[in-house]
Amino acid sequence: MLNLEKSLAAFNEAKTLMPGGVNSPVRSYANVDCNPPFIAKAKGDRIFDIDGNEYIDYVGSWGPMVVGHAHPNVVKALQEAVTRGTSYGAPTLLESELAKLVMKVYPSIEVIRMVNSGTEATMSALRLARGYTGRDKIVKFIGCYHGHSDSLLVNAGSGMATFGVPSSPGVTKGTAADTISVPYNDVEAITKVMDEMGDEIAAVIIEPVAGNMGCVPPKQGYLRKIRELTQAHGTILIFDEVMCGFRASLGGAQAAYGITPDLTCLGKIIGGGLPVAAYGGRRDIMMKVSPAGPVYQAGTLSGNPLAMTAGIETLKLITAEPEPGEADYSRMLTLKTKKLLLGWLEKAKEAGVTIQAHQAGSMFGIFFNEHEVYNYDDSCASDQEAFKVWFKSMLEQGIYLAPSQFETLFMSGAHSDEDIDRTIEAAGKAFKAVAESRR
Repeated sequence: MLNLEKSLAAFNEAKTLMPGGVNSPVRSYANVDCNPPFIAKAKGDRIFDIDGNEYIDYVGSWGPMVVGHAHPNVVKALQEAVTRGTSYGAPTLLESELAKLVMKVYPSIEVIRMVNSGTEATMSALRLARGYTGRDKIVKFIGCYHGHSDSLLVNAGSGMATFGVPSSPGVTKGTAADTISVPYNDVEAITKVMDEMGDEIAAVIIEPVAGNMGCVPPKQGYLRKIRELTQAHGTILIFDEVMCGFRASLGGAQAAYGITPDLTCLGKIIGGGLPVAAYGGRRDIMMKVSPAGPVYQAGTLSGNPLAMTAGIETLKLITAEPEPGEADYSRMLTLKTKKLLLGWLEKAKEAGVTIQAHQAGSMFGIFFNEHEVYNYDDSCASDQEAFKVWFKSMLEQGIYLAPSQFETLFMSGAHSDEDIDRTIEAAGKAFKAVAESRR
């Protein structure tokens, strides 16, 4: 039995200090009916809790730890950077260096603005789209999560879906009225909305690979249809690649599916896991942002030198030329992920448990469903009790997964073949536990 005595005491104290004892809802483990381990440190593909337990980590700080935790190159660069100061609130060469690294991978980004979180990136991109088009309405997709700004907390996914709240108290009716929600992967639904109201819609924002109803890739041709519809109506297409950026492929979902959005939002991979995000895209749109244009957006910590430093080192690692005969970094992660999922599918079959396994590059996840998962409703139909049993068994065996089936899992370059083999074996025992729980 996993010993979490110190973590339990820490959680009980935290609940007297913070709402639910956490600073982000899913961390509470309420969805899996157990208490969270409190983490003391991390290295490579391992995290360690305050009780001394060691886990193979497939959460990776919810995606950004693509090179693993505490990579020596990143750590060394940060150690040197911190001696020069932690924040200036003034321009640095680091900002331009990171901008150029991002633009090299994402040619759709002609001009970029650094911010501090994915929420800030999507909120700012939407304000920009409204300012550029002079329109008020936006379209989002049910189950896609774009942060917790008011206009986006309408039929949101992830923690919102887990807790069964379609929109948050505190979001005004007026704000919600300008947000149109349609089902993900439903061509007819988005076509109908655009045919009826396309000329009133400032932006369509989408996770091109959904990551907050579990990992759900787009159907063939779906993104291209959305691109055609938005272009026909002069609507800004925003790809929220906070999660799938550098994950679905090195160039994100837009490279993987061959679609060029007008604006792109990127997340904490570009800061090596430190608090940073960005939005960018077409020059004519981005030059409407203050001080070049009238659309205001600012941030004291935007372009923070520590975050820029970690991001530069991380992007150098994942964009480096591979050794002769070796796969590039992104391809290597994809192959590792495929190996893991094939192992899980085999172990599930041996246990007599039906699962659906989804992969987009180094993003992945499973659903305890009989049928393929294409949207939020399919995701919610997954057997959540089975997931709880599976999750707890994996945790007991030292495998650290997201405590919600509505979250995506992530591979890193630090995961070895041996770690993947161990994870497959642990999954086999966990699937047997699920089968036993159903008898």
